Amino acid sequence: MAELVREIMIDATPETIWPFLVDPEKHVEWLGTVADIDPRPGGVYRVLVQGRHQSAGEYVEVVPLEKVVFTFGWEEEGNPIRPGSSTIEISLHPEGDKTLVRLAHRGLPEDAVSDHTHGWDHYLGRLAVAGSGGDAGPDDVSPREAAGA
Repeated sequence: MAELVREIMIDATPETIWPFLVDPEKHVEWLGTVADIDPRPGGVYRVLVQGRHQSAGEYVEVVPLEKVVFTFGWEEEGNPIRPGSSTIEISLHPEGDKTLVRLAHRGLPEDAVSDHTHGWDHYLGRLAVAGSGGDAGPDDVSPREAAGA
């Protein structure tokens, strides 16, 4: 199994970014079209990505304004990343009036790292737009389509 790590600097404080990680209405401003999330240990994490890909897992750790950790997978026939089979940790690191957002996705099959790297780059970019007060638009285009692939 593999781990991928992505980081992005966002022009916003952790207090501004935090709701995008834990509030269902804010979550869909950067990731998903429907979010059923209960950000507490054992709480559900279910986000419908692009209106057609159901992700599922549960929260493992929630440290307000610092990090969320949840299990993750896809409820899709034949997808090797089953719900709860991988783990995502998103941590917020204040740097002045900006925040370094670090995402670590652990437990991925080696052959899934490239697709998930493209995906997380796309979604962290959307988080940067939304977190700094912009409109990232609806989550209805795949990361590969957005990149012109």
